[in-house]
Amino acid sequence: MVEQRTVAIGSDSGLHARPAALFVKAAAAQPVPVTIRIGDGKAVPARSMLSVLSLGAKKGTEVTLEAEGDEAAAAVDELAAMLARNLDADG
Repeated sequence: MVEQRTVAIGSDSGLHARPAALFVKAAAAQPVPVTIRIGDGKAVPARSMLSVLSLGAKKGTEVTLEAEGDEAAAAVDELAAMLARNLDADG
């Protein structure tokens, strides 16, 4: 079963530089591969910094996370919660 969550980017700078690095690191730590996309756009691997940066997601942009397999629900929940926060403010 495919798990999917849509969330608005909460970081002031969008999904750029530091927030993207934190997100990619968290995605790489998940037990299942996760993809991220904007709207009906092409899904890219959440574990790839270049792919995530190529999305050009700004604050408030809605992105969809998707994963399949055991632990997919927990993975997309954790990553969606992370993206909803202002990662620029995280220490």
